Amino acid sequence: MHTSRTAKRRVKKIGLPAGSLVYTGERKQDGINMMLVDYDASHFEAHILKQPEECLAYKHKPSMTWINVDGVHDPVLLEKLGECFGLHRLVTEDLMSIVQRPKCEDYGDYLFVVLKMLAYDERENKIVPEQVSLIIGQHFLLSFQEDIRGDVFHLVRDHLRRGKGKIRKMDTDYLAYALLDVLVDNYFITLEKLGDRIDRLEEALMMRPDKTLIERLYQSKRELLFFHKAVWPLREVISSLIRRESSLIQASTIPYLRDVYDHVVQAVDSVEIYREMLTTMHDLYLSSVSYRTNEIMKVLTIIATIFMPLTFLAGVYGMNFRYMPELEWEYGYLLIWIVMLGLGIVMLAYFKKKKWM
Repeated sequence: MHTSRTAKRRVKKIGLPAGSLVYTGERKQDGINMMLVDYDASHFEAHILKQPEECLAYKHKPSMTWINVDGVHDPVLLEKLGECFGLHRLVTEDLMSIVQRPKCEDYGDYLFVVLKMLAYDERENKIVPEQVSLIIGQHFLLSFQEDIRGDVFHLVRDHLRRGKGKIRKMDTDYLAYALLDVLVDNYFITLEKLGDRIDRLEEALMMRPDKTLIERLYQSKRELLFFHKAVWPLREVISSLIRRESSLIQASTIPYLRDVYDHVVQAVDSVEIYREMLTTMHDLYLSSVSYRTNEIMKVLTIIATIFMPLTFLAGVYGMNFRYMPELEWEYGYLLIWIVMLGLGIVMLAYFKKKKWM
């Protein structure tokens, strides 16, 4: 469960002083990939960085510089990169702590933004989270990702490489918007996967409700709760950027940020709708189980009611008294069967007339 994993990761930092560089994720042996993209309206270059010090040549250039770091488990490398750009040690600490809540902090010369990138694992049928951190400075943007197996920023890289749109003509605040936009758009892909799963659950519930469905319902509710916790704080993050509390956010970028804000609100609304659907499906499941139980009890009650007078007759003529007039009668056995069958048929007809069955 996501909540228990988060709690275990926080335990790693208990008792450590502020600024301690401790990676709170799963232990990794992979290296860290650093890719630098430098661009303006007339030029574009992209290459892999081998050492953090290589970025110093681009720090004071008038062009826009985007450095994407895949992997945040190497404290030495991140500390060197932080020194190159004058990052506060608490920021470097937060980069390695992957249990951060989405937030936006203003450090004067740069903005520190923490987000959650969500993907849907088809094989495991669950949401896979990844923390993404952005540092927005004057003519530079640093992005840090927890994993090194890919991201959703390939569209932004493609637009930069081809010079499509206005992204090459704008400052890094517009680049930050572009990254936020593709991140939020990916939320809807994850929501669509969750919606398909919920639709299949609903169909199964209508066709053949069983006890395995309740487990799948609870799993979907947990996934939606986790999704809500990752997306809900993003509204405040984007809202703080829209308020232009920092001079790094230009007025020309505000309308685009408002558009992302609207998309976040739509994602939150979709989560609420799905949660209501799951609650309704849960109630429907309980009602269906209760209805089936009532139907079974009704059939059993009808059978027991029919057999009550029959049992009475069988009990009377099963007594061992010596002087019972019907016992010596030649057609007594046949008559008692006719009476019992007739009584059962009459009772069944009466129950059908009353619509009790």
